[in-house]
Amino acid sequence: MKKESKQNSKTLEHIKTIIDAPAFKVAEDDKIFLYSDDARGVRLQLDYLKAEVKMREQGIQHTVVVFGSARIVEFDEAIKNLKKAEKKLEGSPQNPLYLKGLKKAESLLHKSIYYDEARKFGKLVGKSGESPSDCHVTLMTGGGPGIMEAANRGAMDVGAKSIGLNIELAHEQFPNPYITPELCFQFRYFAIRKLHFMQRAKALVIFPGGFGTLDELFDILTLIQTNKSPAIPIILLGKKYWENVINFEFLEEEDVIETNDLDILTYVDTSEEAWENILHWHEKNKTPLFCSAC
Repeated sequence: MKKESKQNSKTLEHIKTIIDAPAFKVAEDDKIFLYSDDARGVRLQLDYLKAEVKMREQGIQHTVVVFGSARIVEFDEAIKNLKKAEKKLEGSPQNPLYLKGLKKAESLLHKSIYYDEARKFGKLVGKSGESPSDCHVTLMTGGGPGIMEAANRGAMDVGAKSIGLNIELAHEQFPNPYITPELCFQFRYFAIRKLHFMQRAKALVIFPGGFGTLDELFDILTLIQTNKSPAIPIILLGKKYWENVINFEFLEEEDVIETNDLDILTYVDTSEEAWENILHWHEKNKTPLFCSAC
């Protein structure tokens, strides 16, 4: 009996070892496996599929995508930041750090006009439907602060839905509070996020921004230039800013792009101009934004 009892005990221990082993876990519950290099393809699929299914459920058909700096704030906040910078400098007028802080605050105050324009543009897109629940043309942003927040905020101002595509970053990006909750997504991979930016896009409006904004701009320019994506209106809002940042004419002069590559871009200075250009572009190209059969 003792021998049999001992054998049963060993068998139970062995079964417990089997059950506790990672191999025994159902794949979807095995985080070590799901986050392994071997399962990267599955993670890419899931990253794409979740947002795709949810957008279909919400009736999202066409999007107008807004990019721009996460650092640009509205006028009132910019004024507060400027006063703080001035106060610091009063106590130490020659401090290089405070001088730099003042210059930065002045620059952000100057660029606060773009927050206002992005909010106006969000309203224009939001009001374009027949009702707040009309998602045929829906505003989409990267979901974060700054210009993204302003555009989502404008859509909310008029009761319209809007989309935010957030991304996991080293320093956590929190979604701005103006995104429609059912359309606020969190992505693991930049590539999949970019795919969703372009999949339903019928226009791209790019406000002043830095590396991330430039990355998105050149991605879509390359896709259109190489015929990997259909042409859509690309609007650069803030003509002076963009002419200082990128000298596209120089690229043409150096014969590294064609003259007609420049036709992809349109410079404007106001949200109204941006929206009118989008409508005119689609009318001219016979690709109406509001065709229910599209």
